[in-house]
Amino acid sequence: MNIAFQKTLELLLIIAVGVFLQKKVAKNDLKGVKVVILSVALPAVIFVALLKIKLESSLLIFPVLALAFNLLMLLASKYYLSTVLPSGDNARKRTIMMLLPSLAPGLSCFPFIVVYLGDDHLALAALADVGNKIFVLILLYMLAMHWYNIRSIKKEKKSMNKKIKGLLISMINEPINLVMIIALVLLGFGFTLSSLPNFLGNTITKLSAIMAPLVLLFIGMAVRINANEFGLILSLLARRAGITFLLSAIFVFLFPALGASMILFLIVFPQSSCSFWPFAHMSAISVLEEKDDQKKPTFDIDFAVNVLACSLPFSTLLIIGIFSFSEIFVDPVVILTTGVSILLLSYIPNAIRAFKKAKTHSDKHIDAMSLNLEAQTNEND
Repeated sequence: MNIAFQKTLELLLIIAVGVFLQKKVAKNDLKGVKVVILSVALPAVIFVALLKIKLESSLLIFPVLALAFNLLMLLASKYYLSTVLPSGDNARKRTIMMLLPSLAPGLSCFPFIVVYLGDDHLALAALADVGNKIFVLILLYMLAMHWYNIRSIKKEKKSMNKKIKGLLISMINEPINLVMIIALVLLGFGFTLSSLPNFLGNTITKLSAIMAPLVLLFIGMAVRINANEFGLILSLLARRAGITFLLSAIFVFLFPALGASMILFLIVFPQSSCSFWPFAHMSAISVLEEKDDQKKPTFDIDFAVNVLACSLPFSTLLIIGIFSFSEIFVDPVVILTTGVSILLLSYIPNAIRAFKKAKTHSDKHIDAMSLNLEAQTNEND
């Protein structure tokens, strides 16, 4: 069996175990799992990842490109992707803007890059992920706090300096951001993971190893998807993938001298699943709103969990498909055509909903006409 396909089955199997445990796990248990993820496992992963980075000036284009992609997708999420929701569903729109521009290449992309493209491209992917980390860990956190502050029921007027100070304090208090600061300081002094005492480095590495299975189990245990919501999420993920294919095609058209492996890398990396880190920020905001007794939450946490649950298998299967037909996908025309086709297919759930709505309206209209006709007949009699 294909190694990449086996990896996908492993990830999906862990999510399936989480789904199986749903009836045995209470909401309070889920909160405990989430605390372990956000306060222990996730900070350990970030710390290890940052201390393994060795930057060279000639390779800085990769994190810059990743960050540019994140920002473009943020604009697309605001002005295009979120338009599938009703005008008053602001919590879900904000949730979409947090999740869809983010990338989680570690789970959905790195294993397949190693198998199909080799270690050299994995190093480039890890480097590109630095730009993505800046976006998901810092910029999205600031965006989430901005939304929370403008919606807070504590309508206190604060000066700009106080707002900035409060934002900085909130960021430092988060374990994720605190770990980032420590890791960057260590990198600045020339330390790497191997420079740490063995007992400390091994402990942090072992804590980071529990991240992937914990996240997948949490998603499986927490996910609740009804048929209508599944169609909406699938449509959103398809549009995200379609836009990503279009952006990759444009880049390949602009640089026709790129090799086949680099073209595949530029297609696959941005097709990574949505990151768990924006969900961490949204969860932190949710905790603050509980303390403030906020009645209308800034984000739809349940919807976010469902998007994450669907995003991982969607992206991994898409990436496997791209690598399986790699000879075809090195052609920029094929990449462009694929993007347009996926965007068109993404409107199928909307068309089905519109058809059902029109049919229901038509049936009601026919029933009303029948009642009127029957009433007129009775009057004539």
